[in-house]
Amino acid sequence: MRSPVDVVKKVACTLYYLSDEPVTPGPAEQADTGAEVLAVVVERESDEQSDSTFVTGMKDWKHVHTRIEEHEKSSAHGGCVDAFLLWSSKSGIAGLLKDTQMSARREQVKKRRQVLEQVIEIVKVIGKQGLSYRGTSSSEAAYTLEDIAADHGTFLELILLLSKYDMCLNQHLNDCIEKSKKMHESGGKGRGSLVTFFSKTTVNMIIDAIRRIIQESIASEVQEAGMYSVQIDTTTDITSKDQCSIILRYVNDCVHERLIALVDCQSSTGQYFAEMLMQTFETLNIDKDKCIGNATDGAANMQGTYNGFATLLSQSGNSNQIHVWCYSHILNLVLSDTTGVVIESASLFSLLNDTAVFIRESYKRMNMWESTSKDNTRNKRLAPIGETRWWAKDAALRKVFGSFDKPESALYVDLILTLAKIEEQSNNKPAVRVKAKAYMDALLKHETILTAQLFMRIFQHTTPLSKYLQTDGMDMLTAHRLVIGTQEDLKTCERDFDAVKQAANHFVEWANEKLDDNDDCEVQAQAALPQKRKRKKKTLPGESADDETFSDADTAFKVNVHNVIFDTITGSIHRRFLANGTLYSDFACLDPRHFPEIRSNRLDSSSLGELSKRLITIDSRATIENLQGELTSLASHWDRLKTSLGDTHTARIATETETESGEKELDLIHKSCASCKNCTFCCYQALLKYNLFTDAYHVIGLAYKFILTLSVTQVACERSFSTLKFIKNRLRSTLSQEHLEAFMLMSTEKDILVTLDADAVIDKLAERSDLLRRLLTV
Repeated sequence: MRSPVDVVKKVACTLYYLSDEPVTPGPAEQADTGAEVLAVVVERESDEQSDSTFVTGMKDWKHVHTRIEEHEKSSAHGGCVDAFLLWSSKSGIAGLLKDTQMSARREQVKKRRQVLEQVIEIVKVIGKQGLSYRGTSSSEAAYTLEDIAADHGTFLELILLLSKYDMCLNQHLNDCIEKSKKMHESGGKGRGSLVTFFSKTTVNMIIDAIRRIIQESIASEVQEAGMYSVQIDTTTDITSKDQCSIILRYVNDCVHERLIALVDCQSSTGQYFAEMLMQTFETLNIDKDKCIGNATDGAANMQGTYNGFATLLSQSGNSNQIHVWCYSHILNLVLSDTTGVVIESASLFSLLNDTAVFIRESYKRMNMWESTSKDNTRNKRLAPIGETRWWAKDAALRKVFGSFDKPESALYVDLILTLAKIEEQSNNKPAVRVKAKAYMDALLKHETILTAQLFMRIFQHTTPLSKYLQTDGMDMLTAHRLVIGTQEDLKTCERDFDAVKQAANHFVEWANEKLDDNDDCEVQAQAALPQKRKRKKKTLPGESADDETFSDADTAFKVNVHNVIFDTITGSIHRRFLANGTLYSDFACLDPRHFPEIRSNRLDSSSLGELSKRLITIDSRATIENLQGELTSLASHWDRLKTSLGDTHTARIATETETESGEKELDLIHKSCASCKNCTFCCYQALLKYNLFTDAYHVIGLAYKFILTLSVTQVACERSFSTLKFIKNRLRSTLSQEHLEAFMLMSTEKDILVTLDADAVIDKLAERSDLLRRLLTV
């Protein structure tokens, strides 16, 4: 006859195999009451099955479930259950046993979640840096982790590193290795019932969970903002897939431009892009009616009147959306128009590109270039001209010719000396020597130097504008004002040929002085334009030839090259930046620079009418009268409000970084910027700081938010493409689209990634299967 303690031990033995760790009876070992009650049923149980047989069967893992089912159907099990329930109700052991089991389970879950927290932090670091995370398949099994010489991949190597400093992770890792070794030695295939949390399957689920949390976080912020604008653009990755970046711009406490999705495009029509965007909004639960604008390039599928993306998007969502042709693309088109309008400008940039390629395509010529150049840093590398980079022409020109009327930083002399050496070396191929001589002669021409100085003067004004347009958070009003300012600056010097001529003469004097100091070089830069023979055309008496040429070379260059180039760029800026002119006029009224005029002259009755049409669909209170009244009040109080603004604010700025190959890429940095206290963003910050978005300045605050929300450029898309190229070059080309999108989000939205809660990721992970839910939740 058995004691109640024996019965409890048998129940505990069964629970052992139903949980991951044994559950001991604890205080029940000292219990001695209720023996008489159990005598009959225990004797009946002992007749059918002995302890040794039961325990041996339970330890037989291959038949554990079968033996448990057989035992549960036996009369012995029924008697034990009846006896246990009767006895536990009298002794109170049931509650103690349940508490012990739950406490042990909580401890197991806690340890697993601690291990997963380390795993998640490693995945976050890998995603933030855009690193590959897997090794070879033969080195990923848990039993191979003892081999320190093997390359297990970035993820597992970091696991091994952290396990040296984390006891919980170290214990879990060692247990997994031992269990995996036993399974491998017994001839088992796969992981069986072993869950390590280090497998590629778990890592992929964590990556997917992080992707969903980042998207949900951005979608939540967008919904909170109340309005947003969208930017889309496509690029082809290294696997020849057309990838589309979807960027949302919205304003909360500051201006945000965030990547929300990366889509593998199956078509390039405007209808496909509109449907793809609507599907993305629906998936992420983003209200399409709150989209107030979109920014695209000038392709026909984007700007088509009937089937263009912008038109179809307005029909699907908010009909009052504002379509903006990306300012950076427009500026690039303006410069393309300008650099190809005359043969002299086209020849200059073709010469710069061909010379850079000629030097860089041979290591011997590169070595000669580096030995000739006084400074062998990367900044001294010649820059080829990329077709898709709007700053490439300026960078290539400044490398060789320096700045306008400031040749001290130019590499011109070094380049001439290098080409002269290549030409003189008899062991070079004749074709190479001929090219070197042709490039050198072209660079020495006064026409080349004069054209270079002309474009450096133009780039003095357009390059700062290009960099401003690459600033994260640039609003439409500021961008348009900068464009108009650049146009006015160009107009002031469009007929000032004498300054260009003087700068060219200064450059020639500097270059020839440097060349004279070198005894091995006998070449000189031309000091003037060669005079051309004037063609005499036959005319009848009293007839004047319309195509009569100029006899003076300088005058001919001024009229046919200088004036044509300046007329082209000023006209192109005026023509291409005319869209939404009426709306820009209303935006200008909100510029704090115009507040003194508003205080003295008041607003015209038609002012802010176009802006009111856009805002009234968002808030019915945004009438012309309310807008004008609140703006007039704000203008009168602005001088007092702006004094309390901080001197600085943090902004995300897009900056250029140079790669080892000499190419430049866009990168995003957080920078402390001085508050000008005289722009739309400062007005928005003041209203936000004093909580004036209530009844006092609600409508005008909405207007400032509207301006800041509108996308002006596609710089965020360009930045995402740089990240895409970086990630695709590091990770395997077979990476799935979902994981590629996850790595893009982790790499671009680092501020969300680093603040991501590990418990939220674990909870997402637990939703993936019943097994994970049982292992990770109590």
